[in-house]
Amino acid sequence: MSPSTSIPFSHSSHILVPGTKMDALAQMHFTTIDYVIFALLLAASMGIGLYYALSGGRQRTTQEFLLADRSMSCLPVSLSLIATFQSAVAIVGVPAEIYTHGTQYWFIGCAYILGLFIPAHIFIPVFYRLHLTSAYQYLELRFSKPVRICGTVTFIFQTVIYMAVCVYTPALALNAVTGFNLWGAVLATGLVCTLYTTLGGLKAVIWTDVFQTLVMFAGQLAVIVVGVQQTGGVAEVWRKVSEGNRISGIDLNPDPTMEYTFWTLGVGGVFLMLSLYGVNQAQVQRYLSAKTERDAVMSCYMVFPFLQLALALSCVMGLVMFARYCGEDNFHNLGVLSKNEMVLYFVMDMLQGLPGLSGLFVCCLFSAALSTISSAFNSLATVTMEDLIKPHCPSMTEARSTLLSKGLACSYGLLCLAMAYLTHLMSDSVLQAAFKIFGMVGGPLLGVFCLGLFFPWANSTGALVGLGSGLVMAFWVGIGSIVTRTSGGPAAVSQFNCTVVQLSENITTAMGTALISTAMPTATPSRPMGLQRFYSLSFMWYSALNSFTVVITGLIVSFLTGPMKAEEVTPGTLYPLLGNMLFFVPDKLKQKLCCVTPLGHRPTIQECPPVQHESNGQAVHTEEGSVEEEERQSFLLTSHTPVVERETTL
Repeated sequence: MSPSTSIPFSHSSHILVPGTKMDALAQMHFTTIDYVIFALLLAASMGIGLYYALSGGRQRTTQEFLLADRSMSCLPVSLSLIATFQSAVAIVGVPAEIYTHGTQYWFIGCAYILGLFIPAHIFIPVFYRLHLTSAYQYLELRFSKPVRICGTVTFIFQTVIYMAVCVYTPALALNAVTGFNLWGAVLATGLVCTLYTTLGGLKAVIWTDVFQTLVMFAGQLAVIVVGVQQTGGVAEVWRKVSEGNRISGIDLNPDPTMEYTFWTLGVGGVFLMLSLYGVNQAQVQRYLSAKTERDAVMSCYMVFPFLQLALALSCVMGLVMFARYCGEDNFHNLGVLSKNEMVLYFVMDMLQGLPGLSGLFVCCLFSAALSTISSAFNSLATVTMEDLIKPHCPSMTEARSTLLSKGLACSYGLLCLAMAYLTHLMSDSVLQAAFKIFGMVGGPLLGVFCLGLFFPWANSTGALVGLGSGLVMAFWVGIGSIVTRTSGGPAAVSQFNCTVVQLSENITTAMGTALISTAMPTATPSRPMGLQRFYSLSFMWYSALNSFTVVITGLIVSFLTGPMKAEEVTPGTLYPLLGNMLFFVPDKLKQKLCCVTPLGHRPTIQECPPVQHESNGQAVHTEEGSVEEEERQSFLLTSHTPVVERETTL
């Protein structure tokens, strides 16, 4: 076959050459030891949940169940932070993307620097010192209850859709490649995760995340080591990927419609990271579970090397996969598979003669799924309880609140299974839409938090209108891109120096640090024009576009409806970004511009009375304070000074 010849591909039948895929997959099967290892993963996860259900305080308070008694150290919190969004879709998606396009995607690691530094020094200090349980309590303190409810409902909608796809996608891929029972895998994953999340609370979720993260790393490392050995060694792998043009340089093309450039990944990726590690409830809840603010900040810093390691393992796996199949007959077997099946085919092919290792990688895959959906269950139970139920039932007892929180976690687990069944009935285009919806919603939520933190004159009306406009923009661009690509031309072809392979557009977009685009570059790309060019905006810019839409619209509406006055802003809910940027402006003018207490003046306790958040999340004044209350008061006294300076005063 000549290098310029494309291979016809039927997405519905997944058949390229008659019998090719069936012949390829007929040899793929699980052994007894693989099943045993998979069962041990589920048993270990369940055991951790039972341990924390029967030890310590036995999850008898909402503080313990939802926030682990704020007793976690930085290491388990950091591992849990990475496990939360290192989904199974990422594990099968990133290697396939590297296999297809080369190492350009690796530059997203540059976005991790600011994407973690900013939350560590801005979001965490504000959230932690306000003693929140739900991130959306901040929106009520800063704006109003309607803004809080809108943020909560948006997050619930976003997470419910994604958790179903996270549990269904790896099971579907495993079933396609190995014949592993589809609904057996879905039910086993969903039910075990529901049980240990309901019984053990956040402590169980965090410690199972730690265990599952180690399993993820071990599974990927095993595949890489065996793959390199069977390919002929590191030197041979490097030679093949170099000849195949899989090693990419820095692409400084400023075109925002290009999927993978340095600006798209390194700059647009920062906003994506901020929406994940700055304001997402699943991550904020882990920060708030830390023993001290210092532990919370350190956990955010410790995520950086683990994220880089996860990215490196996924990228190297994609390179090894390319080196293994480049120029061989079974390369065409890989070409008939959808992208979520490619990695599993490669794994089963590499590890077929090594009992137990296939099971280890499947454990790696399902560990990623378990860690993601368990975090979703717990965070959904938290926001539902704290933002939607407790404000309307302030007299609810602690015992009843805890029991209801457990019931909510269990209910969301069962809802996940129901949504997985609906996912099974969806077409591929709807699945792509589900992934994009999750990615699109993060930007507007980031925007409304930034509006409250950085712009003192923003009011509640501006926040509501801004959030609404951001969501409209997100769905307009996201759904427009899906419709445009669905009705677009021929299937994409990726050209290699070794051979040509036709890839499906089945599933390539995912959330978290491993979001991957559904669009593939064609051999002869045509430049989109007009509105179609707007729809062609790279998904990596979605968070930036949507968050800026929220901020700009929110500020305009706030000025039109009357900016918020200094005495109306809750102390401790602002970060003095403008005050720091306008250091050269006289204090009197700065006070008028920023609409806040000038930097040189520190309000007294009488001006900012202590606020203690009860279990229902509402603010009430108290006479006495604990050590934590004194720390919070210290924050209020210094809330208009830079975060670094505040750190040194504590």
